[in-house]
Amino acid sequence: MNNKELTLLTDLYQLTMMQGYFENHTKNHEVVFDLFYRKNPFNNGYAICAGLEQAIEYIKNIHFSEDDLAYLRSQHLFSEDFLKFLQDFKFTGDIDAVEEGTVVFPDEPLLRVTAPICEAQFIETTLLNIINHQSLIATKAARVVSSAENDTVLEFGLRRAQGTDAGLYGSRATIIGGCNGTSNVLAGQKFGVPISGTHAHSWVMSFDEEIEAFRAYSKIFPQKCILLVDTYDTLGSGVPNAIKIFDEMKQDGIEFTTYGIRLDSGDLAYLSKQARKMLDEAGHTDAVISASCDLDEYLIADLKRQGAKISLWGVGTKLITAYDCPSFGGVYKLAAEKNDDGEFIPKIKISNNPDKITHPAIKKIVRIYDKQTGKMKVDVIALANETFDPSHDLTLRDPKARWKKIDLVGGTYTTKELLVPIFRDGKCIYNSPSVMEIRQHAKEELDGLWDEFKRIINPEHYYVDLSDELYYLKEKMLSEFRK
Repeated sequence: MNNKELTLLTDLYQLTMMQGYFENHTKNHEVVFDLFYRKNPFNNGYAICAGLEQAIEYIKNIHFSEDDLAYLRSQHLFSEDFLKFLQDFKFTGDIDAVEEGTVVFPDEPLLRVTAPICEAQFIETTLLNIINHQSLIATKAARVVSSAENDTVLEFGLRRAQGTDAGLYGSRATIIGGCNGTSNVLAGQKFGVPISGTHAHSWVMSFDEEIEAFRAYSKIFPQKCILLVDTYDTLGSGVPNAIKIFDEMKQDGIEFTTYGIRLDSGDLAYLSKQARKMLDEAGHTDAVISASCDLDEYLIADLKRQGAKISLWGVGTKLITAYDCPSFGGVYKLAAEKNDDGEFIPKIKISNNPDKITHPAIKKIVRIYDKQTGKMKVDVIALANETFDPSHDLTLRDPKARWKKIDLVGGTYTTKELLVPIFRDGKCIYNSPSVMEIRQHAKEELDGLWDEFKRIINPEHYYVDLSDELYYLKEKMLSEFRK
């Protein structure tokens, strides 16, 4: 979908609230909203933030066309004065965000929007749609890649994605999460990422003999020849016929870039071990064995434990659809508003569910690293005007159990603020990296996370603390509410 066509991609209540602000003469009332999530998807130990580039393009291209305004007028909900206001509507505020590919954790503001309330309110739905989807798929991809260890992982999910946009931007997110390539040609063109693919069973079935199908394919793609061997009988005909073709190609003096077989059904552990033995005995020790067939991080991990001789994994449905966790769960909440004196006043949402009580005020994320190892140690959500001096001692406390604390000795740690400026006064001041650069950033981020937090099952909990100033502000506001 063209970014310029996304203006009406919103929930109706955003527009009705906007009209309410307009009619109440508060449309220019400046506020701060945070976009964050409450729980790691897949019961994972972390998430990977993705989608910022598309969010930026959306913000840049907000514009109500005459057709848009005519449609809204036809709903008989909006006043002519409000529709006239929308004619020149655009985003004029500030946005700070966590860069794509960054490892993030629950409750941390991934985006901080500071703008007139009409603008900040209107962009909520689309920002959540973009960031939620790509962060979800990037996190799933990171899990799959982790299970595959040092093997190549390719994303093959386009045909099973929930629509064309989910297929396109899902492919983008899988590369950010660590996949080596995608079968999605449009994603390759649009995002400059590697594309890969072989042939389907229909290619083999369109020939009278399996070996003739293999021979014809090898003549067309001699440098990169991966043959699908399970159309009829994997070990009885598929692998033996592939070996015959590889023998012929070597006799003809062809030097392969990549060659091997693909398994798409059956017991992948057993078949790969038998195929490896057959290929090695035939002198094709460098032939690749790839596999597809409804793979996910759990099955790949099991196959690795069983000694499967697979070094290239094509992962489709369960990756591109985030099969076991279909929603990222990001939310967008008011954190502060400016009063008549020009001072930002903190706001808090209160709930009987403690996890849904928001952190008030304008905030930032400070990531603390162990100076000796370079590994992430703890994150701190702090008030935006707080400072942290790594040369000084620092005590941090668990916001839910204050007796739990960590004492950091000055000089033993370093800090980094995760929110960076994206928009100022409606102008984008940030240059988005390429997808492959974001992928490298995500890899470096994951390398900075201890293995305990990256376990596929039952990962260790990474601490996200509140600074003392933010904690006591929140407690004060809750206490005042109870009174």
